[in-house]
Amino acid sequence: MARERPAVRDLAALPKAHLHLHLEAGQRPAMLRELTERYGLPAPEPLDGTFDTFLRSAKVVFTALHQPEEYARLLREMAEDAVAEGVVWIEAAIWLTQGQADRLGLPNEEAVLAMLLGAARAAEDATGIGLGFIMQANRMHPPGEALALAQLAARYASRGVVGFGLADDEVHGPAEPFAEAFAVARSAALLAVPHAGEVAGPASVRAALDALGAHRIQHGVRSVEDPTLVNRLAEDGICLDVCPTSNLQLGVISDIQLHPLPALIQAGVPVSLNADDPVIFGCTILDEYEVARRRFGFGDEVLARIAADSIRASGAPDWIRRRAFAGIDAWLR
Repeated sequence: MARERPAVRDLAALPKAHLHLHLEAGQRPAMLRELTERYGLPAPEPLDGTFDTFLRSAKVVFTALHQPEEYARLLREMAEDAVAEGVVWIEAAIWLTQGQADRLGLPNEEAVLAMLLGAARAAEDATGIGLGFIMQANRMHPPGEALALAQLAARYASRGVVGFGLADDEVHGPAEPFAEAFAVARSAALLAVPHAGEVAGPASVRAALDALGAHRIQHGVRSVEDPTLVNRLAEDGICLDVCPTSNLQLGVISDIQLHPLPALIQAGVPVSLNADDPVIFGCTILDEYEVARRRFGFGDEVLARIAADSIRASGAPDWIRRRAFAGIDAWLR
């Protein structure tokens, strides 16, 4: 008689948080095609491993939505997809500008935020998952703009905004000029979650910790180049919001087997797995867990630890955290 193969636990049934997800890039491909056709936008450029090409593609994706109703649809569909992937909590990154407000026919950035919060609550009611926002500043823009966004985020700290971030080109946009904005955010009990250690090396991560007081690092994978920094991340429990497919497609690594995630986990660094920009990279958070299982050889204990780290490092309310931890324990049993 043939020996039965052991059952493989369903990764879609593992409760998890999605902590590194840019809102507009959470569109389904069908929605993006529909919107680019509707508004006469070019199709996003195929990625070629360079950050510049990615930024041009991202610009199309991030400006495709022109109506509040389209954002409501995006959040509802994103929440529906999350349910199917076992996600119980999403932290979607948003960068609010006056240009976005003008495109949506709204008076200012605060009106955009109010619209998004209302749409998020409707998506939560329809699906049962939790949604919070990370207000994100652009490191290629003046620090004064970041400060204004941090002050806006602080006013909504208990009303759906859970974190403050910093994105774009970390090579040419150092962290230090944004220290004041992050101090405002931290004083409002918002999580500090800047991008660092993706295109730039360990010094960028260290600046995010020292200048910005980061609670988590979005990406952070190049920390592995500095063992002292890795030890610091492990000892301080700084979670890295890792996106393997994004790293591969943007040339951070040349081969998925060379990804530093296994080394970071081995060193005791908390990590979460995330899709970053799903409609651009063609992946989902569930795909990233499958990559971790199939390509990195992670067993279910490690995958459950990653899921638990994602919940622990999140801004999710206590009732979601309790339910998620209980679900992770049940998944392992």
